[in-house]
Amino acid sequence: MARTVWDSSVGKKAVMAVSGLIMLLYLVVHMIGNLKIFFGAGEFNHYAHWLRTVGEPFMHYEWTLWLIRIVLVVAVIAHAVSAYQLSRRDLKARPSKYAHKKRRATYATRTMRWGGIILALFIVWHILDLTTGTVHSGGFQEGHPYQNVVDTFSTWYGDTIYIVAMLALGLHVRHGFWSAAQTLGAGSRSRDRVLKTVANVLALLLTAGFIAVPVGVMTGVVS
Repeated sequence: MARTVWDSSVGKKAVMAVSGLIMLLYLVVHMIGNLKIFFGAGEFNHYAHWLRTVGEPFMHYEWTLWLIRIVLVVAVIAHAVSAYQLSRRDLKARPSKYAHKKRRATYATRTMRWGGIILALFIVWHILDLTTGTVHSGGFQEGHPYQNVVDTFSTWYGDTIYIVAMLALGLHVRHGFWSAAQTLGAGSRSRDRVLKTVANVLALLLTAGFIAVPVGVMTGVVS
């Protein structure tokens, strides 16, 4: 049954919807945590340490964090594979381009595919920058996330990469939330306006919340 569901387009869309909502939940929590940087180095570093001790003593050090990471990796892979396979099916079903483009398609809809690629590349860069420190500028300091964040956003390219990715994220969330709601059967004539409003508000809050951090560093509010 699982294979039958996965092989169907409806099943792949459902996988995309559920995995997308899992990542959306993480993004909301992650954004709230990021904003703690405005309360100072002590508060932010303490929050980063707390993430590694969640669940103790029942859970060992970093076990909860690694569990969250595993769930996110599975969600990202499932989302990306579903999107790719659905895109390939769409191209096979429509090998030639439409004679006239659909005027009703929103900008977010038209950019979902390249937006997803931008976000995938950003995730790789973000991990190499602030998790492993491989491409970090200014000398990566293990256990000092506040200083690492300030170092990253003290460079023009760090700010540019992050802000462009967050703008792409906003468009992706705006359309993705709406699509997920329709796929999972939450949409209806009476709820469509509310769902669109929620999608717009979520996209706006996430974009503004994430971009606030590099802007804070650039303006000297965070230093």
